[in-house]
Amino acid sequence: MNIPSVCPSCRGKLVVAELYCSDCKTTIKGSFDLPVFALLSGDDEKFLRIFLAARGSIKEVERQLNISYPTVKARLDALLNKLGLGSLQAEEKKSRMEIVERLERGEITAQNAIGLLKKLEE
Repeated sequence: MNIPSVCPSCRGKLVVAELYCSDCKTTIKGSFDLPVFALLSGDDEKFLRIFLAARGSIKEVERQLNISYPTVKARLDALLNKLGLGSLQAEEKKSRMEIVERLERGEITAQNAIGLLKKLEE
């Protein structure tokens, strides 16, 4: 079941206004954002579950969903963007390229570049 994230009346953003404990009957009122995963469509949620169950094996996702490798990659990229994680990959790539460019210009040694690249992986 997907939780609605948009108001059906005005298309505004919905927030959780009340939490309730079924054990002690405590009620907490406030304004809480929905978790980003609650905002995924049913298809995106299914894709993510299969991807995780396949432990990130694109070949296995390809087999289970009967779709091509490029389609799996495209859906994964789209899902990362929806979750706000696509920019992380772009930033990491940019940082690696900056290190390589500094190495090419002679600003750092190969040993320094290796150290900097290893730090990015941590």
